[in-house]
Amino acid sequence: MSDPASQNGHVSPFVELDRGDWAALAPTMKAPLSQAEVTELRGLGDALDLVEVEEVYLPLSRLISLYAEGAQQLHAATTAFLRAKSESTPFVIGVAGSVAVGKSTIARLLRELLARWEGTPRVELVTTDGFLFPNAELERRGILDRKGFPESYDRRALLRFVSMVKSGAPEVHAPYYSHLEYDIVPGREIGVSSPDVLIVEGLNVLQPPTPGSRLAVSDLFDFTIYVDARTSDIARWYEERFLSLQRGAFADPQSYFHRYADLSEDEARARARQIWKSINEPNLVQNILPTRPRASLVLRKGGDHAVSSVLLRKT
Repeated sequence: MSDPASQNGHVSPFVELDRGDWAALAPTMKAPLSQAEVTELRGLGDALDLVEVEEVYLPLSRLISLYAEGAQQLHAATTAFLRAKSESTPFVIGVAGSVAVGKSTIARLLRELLARWEGTPRVELVTTDGFLFPNAELERRGILDRKGFPESYDRRALLRFVSMVKSGAPEVHAPYYSHLEYDIVPGREIGVSSPDVLIVEGLNVLQPPTPGSRLAVSDLFDFTIYVDARTSDIARWYEERFLSLQRGAFADPQSYFHRYADLSEDEARARARQIWKSINEPNLVQNILPTRPRASLVLRKGGDHAVSSVLLRKT
């Protein structure tokens, strides 16, 4: 374990634990998932296996469950102090990071692990993709090529959704986003019904309030995770994922990206690099990376996609 403040002469809000120190915190219980289940959960290019689950994500899920149980106890104590009657509200987790860094896999995995802990049996996951403006609206605003940037989201709708869940509404609905169609699907929704834990995963979920706004969705989170890696590694992972999609999902004639299906490998790599340089890297540098210091915990990945260290905010 190391304190970054003692290494570089400036005060840091985080304590850094290397992979070995973090793994030593793992509970004695065996990971409750099989290799087949882990394989099903992981995204394209992720190097997730049972060892990674046991050494990194099992202790992380236990830490978060302790935070959630602590929040429930504080709520009960506060309610008793006020001599009021009030049901506890969901514990909300935000998971942020770049395209292709593996945050979606981590969010899905945490959903499965947290549901195994006694205090958090009902865990729901929502991605912010459903709160992107429809493509027609993005085109009307002239920002279709900035899809994924903060201004491409209906932030008011996202804030309203999380606020309703956080306030204990019995059922709340979010729009459904199709990655095949690359757009919001009219008439389809995702329902969230009184979970113990809600995980909200997306590129820009840790953004502070916009000018003139008093509240951001990040203000409603109880615990936040930023998935971090070198920009050069993420660019490489993005390129490899693009090639995997080109050989798979893009082949579907219904896919928005079907036009890329017949590219040669060299052409596909060139197109992936162009998209990364013009869209995803600027979004990372300008909008996503600056939110990293706002996280409760940072998972830092090495070039092999495996977590190499964990930075936990001091309490």
